[in-house]
Amino acid sequence: MLDSVAAVIDERIQTTAFNAEQALTRDTVPVNVDAIIFWHIHDARKAALEITNYREAIDRVAQTSLREMIGSSMLSALLSDRKAADDHLREVIGQKTADWGVTVRSVEIRDVAIPVALQDAMSRQAQAEREKQARVILGSAEAEIAGKFVEAAKIYADHRAALQLRAMNIIYETTKERGTTILMPTSMVDSMNPAAALSLAGQAPALKSVA
Repeated sequence: MLDSVAAVIDERIQTTAFNAEQALTRDTVPVNVDAIIFWHIHDARKAALEITNYREAIDRVAQTSLREMIGSSMLSALLSDRKAADDHLREVIGQKTADWGVTVRSVEIRDVAIPVALQDAMSRQAQAEREKQARVILGSAEAEIAGKFVEAAKIYADHRAALQLRAMNIIYETTKERGTTILMPTSMVDSMNPAAALSLAGQAPALKSVA
């Protein structure tokens, strides 16, 4: 004959939300962290007899573990590597609840809130880093372009015909794309080889020589 029931134990997977408000990170930044824990009872006897209220105990242990984890973590690591933080909390909380017949399946940090002033500062820092990187890339490109110009100048210095052909090509491309009229001194046309210049003038929209 059964006189009373000590406890009703639900062995399905349960969820418990918990948080830490104004907890200081290792680099003394106040943060508000919201998280959720997924757990289930693997030993109903222990859950009923080893602890008075296992649900309340799980909540307290989760909050304490969360604050300890925040206090030992740098803000940058907490923001960038939540998976590692989740795994750490799951292991720590699971070790504490195992004696109560409770298994922690997973822990998920849902949100890490930082002060608005710090958000603005971090945004400005990120923008400054992006601008710095852009300037570095631009400087590298300029140095590479300058090197190519030096190589081209050496080739043109040794091969005058190449310089003439390049000059005529620039003139042709300019007139072809924009449909403009270019006025050139006769001496410049002569230096580029008159026969080639006349041939180019027949292809371009308008190429005039002036004294």
